[in-house]
Amino acid sequence: MKINFYATLRYIVGQKTVEIPVEDGITMRDLVYRVVSQYPKLSPELVAADGEIHGHIHLIINGRDAPYLERGLDTVIKPNDKIDIFPAVGGG
Repeated sequence: MKINFYATLRYIVGQKTVEIPVEDGITMRDLVYRVVSQYPKLSPELVAADGEIHGHIHLIINGRDAPYLERGLDTVIKPNDKIDIFPAVGGG
């Protein structure tokens, strides 16, 4: 599965797009943990100390922010889905 990273996350990963092997039935939540396992420096950006995914991260599945989908982070994704991960946008 191809995953696109933006802003500071792109610098941490070292490129815009990475490809991560996934199995059928994986959820967006599982994908985030898989990404963090392959790119540990992303962990503080994506996952809180208690293991929960930060609510301020934008996880986009086919153009829709995952928290607004019916199953949220438990939405099952398909290998050909378009995944974009954005860091929180700073406010002042």
